[in-house]
Amino acid sequence: METLPLYLVDAFTARPFGGNPAGVCLLDRPRPDDWMQSLAAELKHSETAFLLPEGDGYRLRWFTPADEVDLCGHATLASAYVLFESGRAAPGQQLRFYTRSGLLTAAQEEGRILLDFPATPAAPAAAPAGLLPALGLSAAAYVGKNAYDYLVELPEGVEIEAVQPDFAALKAVDGRGVMVTSGPRGEYDFVSRFFGPQVGIDEDPVTGSAHCTLAPYWSARSGKRRFLAYQASARGGVLRVSLEGERVVLGGEAVIVFGGQLRVQP
Repeated sequence: METLPLYLVDAFTARPFGGNPAGVCLLDRPRPDDWMQSLAAELKHSETAFLLPEGDGYRLRWFTPADEVDLCGHATLASAYVLFESGRAAPGQQLRFYTRSGLLTAAQEEGRILLDFPATPAAPAAAPAGLLPALGLSAAAYVGKNAYDYLVELPEGVEIEAVQPDFAALKAVDGRGVMVTSGPRGEYDFVSRFFGPQVGIDEDPVTGSAHCTLAPYWSARSGKRRFLAYQASARGGVLRVSLEGERVVLGGEAVIVFGGQLRVQP
């Protein structure tokens, strides 16, 4: 029976069962979209990454349990970590990923993976009907939107852990998802959470792509370009984030929880 390497990786964490889990499947040839979607639904992680060698790098695609997405940070970090840890990439090698969001690169530095992603700034936007009530909020300090998601800065006095969305109501809001954020707390320059019931993820544990919006937002607010960020989900995750012009560099650690062989039914 045909088999393919399959891994479960916890990304943006240095310990197992923290951060954001991602499936990573290494393909030997192109596979049908419905097959990849079915595997992602079977694994039930917020994203499963599919890697196929292409030219000087890899074709990389990401699927939630419900849909394919254009950009995913934690599953890209997980993919790079698998390639380095399995010996498929040499230490110090720059990895090149060809994606629906263009070329992304990854490299190792001081025990972390560094991802080079496009910045996706949010523009100010009126909150659509139902957005703030679905988040349990009566007001917001800021509402914006990028090509994918809404960005909501919480009003003063609202703790980010206290946000308890009505996911059924939030699912009706047009877009991929909603990120909520607030400013400095302890050692962290900003904190955030991400909700995506529209794509089958009520709350994403750690969302690399959201930080491609959060970095330019908080840079404009603070004048800083480098941040230590925390995503305040139940699992939690820490990201080192740097705004470099129109690019965002995301740094984080990862842990392989298991690796094995997926049986591919004929």
